Amino acid sequence: MKKKADVIERCDCVMIHEDTIERVRKNMPPEETLYDLAELFKVFGDSTRVRILWALDESEMCVCDIAALLNTTQSAVSHQLRYLKQAKLVKNRREGKTVYYSLADEHVKQIFDQGLDHILEDGK
Repeated sequence: MKKKADVIERCDCVMIHEDTIERVRKNMPPEETLYDLAELFKVFGDSTRVRILWALDESEMCVCDIAALLNTTQSAVSHQLRYLKQAKLVKNRREGKTVYYSLADEHVKQIFDQGLDHILEDGK
């Protein structure tokens, strides 16, 4: 037996609301922009990357510290950091032979914090 919340609601109307469609179409970003947005959200689909972002939200860290924190190899962390850097979510700076990573900017922190707020919302 399906719960009421499990039932997918659908629209039984047969009238197309052309004014609404035109307004939304006019404001919709280009397809390429929406594709890029989808690619950005894919980055958050890996728990290791999310754990790295969480750590970097707390503090700037080097690869060996992140690896120790996550109980994984430096190679695995480096691979994920490369992915996060390509997505422009993290940046790095060199201090002597050590490379430190941090979140790229305040937007990344906001995305992360908003996602966390959203999933914790039901628990309130």
